[in-house]
Amino acid sequence: MTTAPLSLYEKRKGVYPKAVDGFYRRLKWAVMAVTLAIYWITPWLRWDRGPYAPDQAVLIDLAHRRFYMFAIEIWPHEFYYVAGLLVMAGVGLFLVTSAVGRAWCGYACPQTVWTDLYQHVERWMDGDRNAQIRLDKARWSVAKLARRLAKWSVWLVIAFGTGGAWIFYFADAPTLQHQFWTGTAASVAYATVAILTATTFILGGFMREQVCIYMCPWPRIQTAMLDEKSLVVTYKHWRGEQRGSLKKTQAAPTEFGDCIDCDQCVAVCPTGIDIRQGPQIGCITCALCIDACDKVMGQVGRPRGLIDYCTEDDANAEKAGRAPRPVIRSLLHVRTLVYLTLWSAVGAAMLFALGTRTRMDISAQQDRNPIAMRLSDGTIRNAFTVKLRNMESRPRPMRVTVEGLAGVSLWTDRDGRADARTAIDTIVPPDSVAKLRLFLAAPAHGPLRQDFAFTVRATDREGGTDREPAHFERLQ
Repeated sequence: MTTAPLSLYEKRKGVYPKAVDGFYRRLKWAVMAVTLAIYWITPWLRWDRGPYAPDQAVLIDLAHRRFYMFAIEIWPHEFYYVAGLLVMAGVGLFLVTSAVGRAWCGYACPQTVWTDLYQHVERWMDGDRNAQIRLDKARWSVAKLARRLAKWSVWLVIAFGTGGAWIFYFADAPTLQHQFWTGTAASVAYATVAILTATTFILGGFMREQVCIYMCPWPRIQTAMLDEKSLVVTYKHWRGEQRGSLKKTQAAPTEFGDCIDCDQCVAVCPTGIDIRQGPQIGCITCALCIDACDKVMGQVGRPRGLIDYCTEDDANAEKAGRAPRPVIRSLLHVRTLVYLTLWSAVGAAMLFALGTRTRMDISAQQDRNPIAMRLSDGTIRNAFTVKLRNMESRPRPMRVTVEGLAGVSLWTDRDGRADARTAIDTIVPPDSVAKLRLFLAAPAHGPLRQDFAFTVRATDREGGTDREPAHFERLQ
């Protein structure tokens, strides 16, 4: 006798969310419209930075190692701003989760937004929940195949638009669009579009709730962010149980709660969970079950709010007959305030750094072979490679001098010793780094290792200075 092998994996059950109308559904519509508009429109916005810089408002210019966001320009050595934004994003996610649960997952997560969009396309072409179930169960036919191909084609167009929009953040959008359609764009552009098109099509069209439940790590992390004071979508058991059909509850109202077991909360859920079973990993806090339940409660003449945004403390207070706290008090508890303070501090520090940063700087590296050389007049020569960075979108005249080294003379590798002077003048092109090879000659008497500093000063009307410590080596 043979037995079938034990499977450790449950077969996926199809989820067919039912259309619903209400406050939270309209909120999801609004968030979807705003986020998709930002994603698709942003690369086409222009921002005048002058004749020497790109005019795309948001641009990640990998070729020139720049990041532009409207009036802000980030250079490679300023990557700490990007790190700060990532810290703010992480703390902001903790803040939102601590206050209102997985609201990010329910409204603004890209997986949620594109899945929601795909589901609306599916309802438009296949019908609502019951029609979709009947179509899935029907035998394959020419009509079913045609409908599937039509739906998948629309999904594919959306996915292609998703992948196509992404590449425009990394190059001038109008130029890259022309190159893309004429076949002259870089191969990495086509590869990126192909990968993002495929992932959007598969994750948004077919995997959907599996991404939220199994692939995303955030549902497992969020439990550490929530407590009895966090606002989450809650089914009030004390009010809803014992469940019974409308007919039964009307016949014996004292034996049954307000829940008439209509399963509308389950039917509208995009992940297919039953919120009446309590907090669970599949709940993305989209609150569509609130819209569905409130509609049913209104139809049967019972108080709304059987499913509601509610903290555990407020649910217990309501059960005991006490009035719930105002929403603002539910939001402002200690953990949320700690996250808000940290998030604000990081943001304020970044704004201060942006407001006070210099738009020019200097760096210097000493030549090591040889470190020092005695010249014919007895002075000691050191050589340095000096880099002058101009972060303005215009050329800037700059003057390099030396502080803390008496009797020093300077010249460049393009000059001779006869052209030695006490300052070097040069013009640094816009948004670029000028490299100078400087030679310094100083008297032989003095410490073997003497500290000094290179200084650079912009000689235009705006001015500006920077300083780079260095040391001068002498022979024994």
